[in-house]
Amino acid sequence: MTVTFRALLGASVAFTLAGAALAETTITVATVNNGDMVRMQGLMDDFNAKYPDIKVEWVTLEENVLRQNVTTDIATGGGQYDVITIGTYEVPIWGKQGWLASLNDLPADYDVNDLLPAIRGGLTVDGNLYASPFYGESSMVMYRKDLMEAAGMTMPDAPTWADIEAAAKAMTNRDAGINGICLRGKAGWGENMAFLTAMSNSFGARWFDENWVPQFDQPEWKATLDFYLNLMTNYGPPGASNNGFNENLTLFQQGKCGMWIDATVAASFVTNPKDSTVADKVGFALAPDNGLGKRGNWLWAWSLAIPASSQKQEAAKTFINWATNKDYLALVASKEGWANVPPGTRTSLYANPEYAKVPFAKMTIDSINSADPNKPTVKPVPYVGVQFVAIPEFQGLGTSVGEIFSAALAGQKTADVALGEAQSLVTDEMKAAGYIK
Repeated sequence: MTVTFRALLGASVAFTLAGAALAETTITVATVNNGDMVRMQGLMDDFNAKYPDIKVEWVTLEENVLRQNVTTDIATGGGQYDVITIGTYEVPIWGKQGWLASLNDLPADYDVNDLLPAIRGGLTVDGNLYASPFYGESSMVMYRKDLMEAAGMTMPDAPTWADIEAAAKAMTNRDAGINGICLRGKAGWGENMAFLTAMSNSFGARWFDENWVPQFDQPEWKATLDFYLNLMTNYGPPGASNNGFNENLTLFQQGKCGMWIDATVAASFVTNPKDSTVADKVGFALAPDNGLGKRGNWLWAWSLAIPASSQKQEAAKTFINWATNKDYLALVASKEGWANVPPGTRTSLYANPEYAKVPFAKMTIDSINSADPNKPTVKPVPYVGVQFVAIPEFQGLGTSVGEIFSAALAGQKTADVALGEAQSLVTDEMKAAGYIK
């Protein structure tokens, strides 16, 4: 009997161990290589302690590469990733296609009603939340207060593009290696075209008229591109056609930019003394306007979603809940300070008196609230989206036009030639897609 009992006990232990091994799940998370996402990877000890049976493998990619890889995988049902980092552009399109798993069954402590309405609305399709925002952003002006003061100038809280040009001119000092302004020039629908599309809204431009006819042959787009190219040629850094978000962030942190108009999420990085040589010299203002009722700022959320093809959706939901709930914000605050908490997703964050002390908190939420994806332009348009057009074809169109405009910034073609090429290319593609005859 004793031998039999021991044998049974040994078998039971072996079975238990085998069961534990089987219960362990590994999920693959695809994400962008920006500071907030990298910071999350550095805080994984908290997740591992809470969920020891879930292992996370990271695929961290540059923004354009991430978009290409994730789009290919999800469109083909490849199942390579269990959690993907996607934006406000993809969610409504992919949700309608049935490519994403609903997140309506996240646990109660996720507190979906705490999400900022503008951000939640952009991630919801037919009542289903298809992605959880990791951080939300608009865009704004970040500028060197010391250089403005030295130039005898004051940055308005709500500047015009004329104010920006005057400040860029005043702060440019080539001998000292200081460029008056740094802006995105790297080709990509989410790189230079995110900036230029938002900028064009403030100039009265639009991608399409109400009948989906492309508008790059109109004077508003010429005014936009001429102003951008002149600003960057006269006061921008050399090689600007290669610079996206990360490159300009580095330039600003190194003290080589008088101004940078980009994502509000960058504020925590340019004011972090660990990384930024100008951390105590940065001021903030709303994105510029031209007096037409629209500012040149966008609305975006980098969010975590689950492909419908994932075979590990429960473990993926556990990870998303950890990474995007209020407890995660408190975790970052405890480790890195309130200034480094992922912004722009939750109402409770902006009601927090500690976060209210962060110098850019109010400008960030004001910028987010001023963007209207349903009425993004001065003139009527048939599309939704501030810095993008929420149609499946835009990803290809935006990248192709971005390449044309980046080449113009590099001096390879004039603004007129670039606009003519953009008009012809987009017209051909919209005809082929059946939007126009």
